[in-house]
Amino acid sequence: MGTAGTLKSAGVRAGDEVVVPAYGNAEVAHAVAQLGAVPVYADVDAESYCLDPAAVADVVTSRTAAVVAIHRFGRQADAGWIREIGQRRGVLVLVEDEPGARSEGVERRRALATYLDGRLNGVGTPVPAAGHTYEQYVVRVPGNGRPDRDAFARALRGKGVACTVPVQAPVYRMPGLRRDVFLPQTERAVDETLALPLRVDMPRRDVQKMVHACNALGGLLEPAF
Repeated sequence: MGTAGTLKSAGVRAGDEVVVPAYGNAEVAHAVAQLGAVPVYADVDAESYCLDPAAVADVVTSRTAAVVAIHRFGRQADAGWIREIGQRRGVLVLVEDEPGARSEGVERRRALATYLDGRLNGVGTPVPAAGHTYEQYVVRVPGNGRPDRDAFARALRGKGVACTVPVQAPVYRMPGLRRDVFLPQTERAVDETLALPLRVDMPRRDVQKMVHACNALGGLLEPAF
């Protein structure tokens, strides 16, 4: 049915507010806007990159009809706390998998993630959590914001590591979805995150090559405080 259909069938109408993630999943905000409802952006948790329940509680008002939480990079959103907020405030809560989530190869991805967790330095590795399936292995590049992360990514690609920037901009800065808000954890995540390749068929030598490349570059960066 999709997000728009689910919200519509649940009674969300034009003019209603729907709380959505500000970090990624612009299609969710677009689906809300297509109904004539108003997307309201909430900040993310710094470890999971999913909606922060405290941030959700801060933006829920009497006009809020629903909250849409998305699992991020294989890390589960804190659905229990968000649903509790929804029940207290009388709003619908939808919890959805990220589009393109993979069910196969989870144990292999977890094994690769554990290997990387123990060997990478100079970058911030993902915080382990129960149920994490590592749809993407997302690190943080310390420094003073996006120029450092982007320079790091270019250098890695130059060494043959096919890294990607997972989220290019906060949703509230995208055309048609703009709002005059500033969410600090979202901004920092956009500036610092980098997805390293994590394929189930990735040869061990390629994993080791990536570790060596990251560690050689990471030592050049100073963390931001």
